[in-house]
Amino acid sequence: MNSEQQYIDLFTANRGLIDRNSAAVMNALREQAFADFVRQGFPTRKMERYKYTDVAEAFAPDYGVNLKRVEFAVNPYEAFRCDVPNLSTSLYFMLNDAFGEKALPAVALPEGVTVCSLRQAAQDFPEKVEACYGRLARTGKDALNALNTMLAQDGLFVYVPRNVAVERTIQVVNLLRSDVNLMVNRRVLVVLEEGAQARLLFCDHAMDDRDFLTTQVVEVFAGENSHLELYELEETHVKNRRFSNMYVDQKRDSVVNLYNFTLHNGLTRNRTDVTLSGEGAEANLYGGVIADKEQHVDNNTLIDHCVGRCTSRQLYKYVMDERSTGAFAGRVLVRHGAQQTVSEERNANLCATPEARMYSQPMLEIYADDVKCSHGSTVGQMDEQALFYMRQRGISLEEARMLLKFAFAGEVIDAISLEALRDRLRHLVEKRFRGELSRCSGCRMCK
Repeated sequence: MNSEQQYIDLFTANRGLIDRNSAAVMNALREQAFADFVRQGFPTRKMERYKYTDVAEAFAPDYGVNLKRVEFAVNPYEAFRCDVPNLSTSLYFMLNDAFGEKALPAVALPEGVTVCSLRQAAQDFPEKVEACYGRLARTGKDALNALNTMLAQDGLFVYVPRNVAVERTIQVVNLLRSDVNLMVNRRVLVVLEEGAQARLLFCDHAMDDRDFLTTQVVEVFAGENSHLELYELEETHVKNRRFSNMYVDQKRDSVVNLYNFTLHNGLTRNRTDVTLSGEGAEANLYGGVIADKEQHVDNNTLIDHCVGRCTSRQLYKYVMDERSTGAFAGRVLVRHGAQQTVSEERNANLCATPEARMYSQPMLEIYADDVKCSHGSTVGQMDEQALFYMRQRGISLEEARMLLKFAFAGEVIDAISLEALRDRLRHLVEKRFRGELSRCSGCRMCK
């Protein structure tokens, strides 16, 4: 049996069950998604955007899928304590792909701001959800979008109405929990109307020592003059496989800052597509990766400058150790008529061992003549002279290597505007380089 067939059989045999435990707006797209998945099959490494990750191999094992929506016997609000000094957040949980309804945050959000399950949002705000769900993540162009749309039964909905600023960071902790090997299919829909402002922090953790396979599709709509900061922090384990596709649409004068940090994982493949559809829009993408053992991290980005006077910046840094593999492919597309575009793309990578591998492919595709665009990539090893200099001053080789790696990664961390999170991430990164798995104080979940 090929990798696709088990998912085709799963959907065919359980279509009614999937629909009963989901929402009408999600069910409406399943048939087309199924047809698109059957037609495309899993992407192969011959496809440009998937050349660095073997998708079919990752999806080949037989995972359990919680189609009956069985609740797990855990209250994350009691078991999990996020201890980031001086970071005050409105804390929510996603347990696998289910929104945590128990003991919601006591601090009220501003009037009109909504954070809830996608199923609940489909009932309470049907027009808003129907207008946005599945509009950016097209199933006909990506088989992982199609698979997720086929099988996803719930997810997260974040809505900020016009001219409302959410001062308090909205933190969502994605927890993987299972007694058996499990596949999780999660959707996230974020809608910021005109003039809205919000800051989102997504943290991924695995509670159990099981094989997890996660597909996640995130759709972000940033209205005119809106401002969004979205942070993603993955700290799972080597048995976790994560495939996340994020799609962002930005209207006139909107600003979206995306931060993605992979601190611990097994196999991670992040796709980020940003469409600048309104003049004056600005997108800033930052990525930091720390990998060792045989971990694999693949970041693939596309920034589509559809109109003029837009700005985009990308900075991704990787520190690869032992036998890990990293990949970065970033494409900037400047369309006809998108004059006065400003774009900068940079990818810098450090391979700390001869066995580590890094693949870098920054790309510019420009069809306008009044632009300022640049891109660059570097892949290097440890600076032997710097190591020798520190050894001469009594610093051990292990400590010297850690200091060089920490200094290399510091540029991406410094780009974080949220001071408390920036300080916390410095601490986590240092712990990671020292081979320690730091956990939040009071957390009884992390192993």
